[in-house]
Amino acid sequence: MPQTVKGVISRSKGADVEVVDIVVPDPGPGEAVVRIETCGVCHTDLHYREGGINDDYPFLLGHEAAGRVEAVGDGVTDVAPGDFVILNWRAVCGQCRACAKGKPQYCFNTHNATQKMTLTDGTELSPALGIGAFIEKTLVAAGQCTKVPEADAAAVGLLGCGVMAGFGAAVNTGGVGRGDSIAVIGCGGVGNAAIAGARVAGATTIIAVDVSDAKLEQAKHFGATHTVNSSTTDPVEAIRSLTGGNGADVVVEAVGRPETYEQAFYARDLAGTVVLVGVPTPDKKVTLPMIDIFGRGGALKSSWYGDCLPSRDFPMLVDLYKQGRFDLDAFVTERIGLGDVEAAFDKMQTGNVLRSVVVL
Repeated sequence: MPQTVKGVISRSKGADVEVVDIVVPDPGPGEAVVRIETCGVCHTDLHYREGGINDDYPFLLGHEAAGRVEAVGDGVTDVAPGDFVILNWRAVCGQCRACAKGKPQYCFNTHNATQKMTLTDGTELSPALGIGAFIEKTLVAAGQCTKVPEADAAAVGLLGCGVMAGFGAAVNTGGVGRGDSIAVIGCGGVGNAAIAGARVAGATTIIAVDVSDAKLEQAKHFGATHTVNSSTTDPVEAIRSLTGGNGADVVVEAVGRPETYEQAFYARDLAGTVVLVGVPTPDKKVTLPMIDIFGRGGALKSSWYGDCLPSRDFPMLVDLYKQGRFDLDAFVTERIGLGDVEAAFDKMQTGNVLRSVVVL
């Protein structure tokens, strides 16, 4: 039977979010109902509330989540009731041209649940990133459930979006490895995850760049070997001076602004790699001389969800966390309730939190 549970929705652009009753259907073929244990408050949820994604209101917010499978529909074999899972928003199809080429991390046809969750009056909800996890139980495509070893849900659930995006930007997209140098511009949750990933991968020079001394100090905990406050120091010259005058092998731009992207472009070594993981707004544009693009060589990449394959990356990162080699606990600034999401958005705007995590 369908269940009625509490969840957080956004009814219109810019309006405060609300905790309401939501009807969750029984899982159909290929679907699963997951009892949510934790869900991080991600900037993408704020984008949804502000109409920065689309205007398909009302939105059921939340997507960076961990929980336990409660029920599955017909044909589901990869997960079963009782499994501890992290939710992902790239349920690979196995059939598109990317999957056929053996590159499922670039799947072009990821899928969501077919049925819709609704308000009690029957109004259909649009789940954030096809998940909708600020809720006691949610309905997802079974492929959006990645089974992982048992661990603190508040910490490992962050792999569902921001931490995976940052780690993957450095390691999967940027290919940073043993002995490499990397600079990360923007030291919020995603940037610090890139720093932590670079440390795990064996980078020896890890340069954190931000305008906040407090964030730069925090970046040292995640593995930064050097810090640059770009409000008082030219970051390009500073990165070059810290890398023998050459520039970094990899530069991760975790802000999503033209001026910081240009800094990243000129702060890399010849034949180095720039990775854009900061999400720009549609109006942002960058202009670079074509001769510089040609003359510097290397690669300019964007990183979509850290180019991750959840079935491969999530269990591996949970193992690293449990071994004490990847400090996911440090990303959890506070644990809050469903009714505290709006306040968490306010804190996010001030830059004083890495992650507020809803605990259900």
